[in-house]
Amino acid sequence: MSNESKHPEEVLKSMGIELPDAPAPAASYLPWVRTENLLLTAGQISVDRGEFVAQGIVGDSVTLEQAQACARQCAINILAQAKAATGDLSKVKKILKLTVFVASTADFTSQHLVANGASEFMAEVFGEAGRHARSAVGVPCLPLNSPVEIEAIIELSEA
Repeated sequence: MSNESKHPEEVLKSMGIELPDAPAPAASYLPWVRTENLLLTAGQISVDRGEFVAQGIVGDSVTLEQAQACARQCAINILAQAKAATGDLSKVKKILKLTVFVASTADFTSQHLVANGASEFMAEVFGEAGRHARSAVGVPCLPLNSPVEIEAIIELSEA
C-alpha cells in the first residue's frame, strides 16, 4: 500500500515517530496562520521535545549528516504545527513549498543537501503530495543557534 492511501499519522507511527506537541513561538509571532485552504507555518527549528538535535554552524561544528537530521526534525515540527492547526493530518492535501534556512560557513555550498532531510521526509509521509517546491538558503546564524530553520506553505483539503 502506498503512502498516498495511508493516513499520515499511520505512516509516522510505522516510521517510529510520534508527533510532539506543536512548539510554542519563541517570540512575538503566531506559530501558523490559516487562510481558506492554505496553512503557512512560522519557521520551525530543530528542537525535539525541548532538546536541540544539534546546535552550531554547518560546515564548522555541525556536519552535513547532523544538519540533515536537523532538517528532518524541523519537518516533524512543521507537521506538529499542521496538526495543531487542523486537528488531523489527513486534511493536508499537498505540501506546496518549504523554505529552508541553513546556518552555514561561507564556503559550505550544500544547503540543498541539508534541505533533503526535510524534503525526503515529507515525501515518505505523504507520497506524491509531499513533493514540493523548495528554496535552500545559507545564512550566517539562526535563532537559538539552531543550524536549520524551515517554514512551510501547505494546501489543506478543506477551507
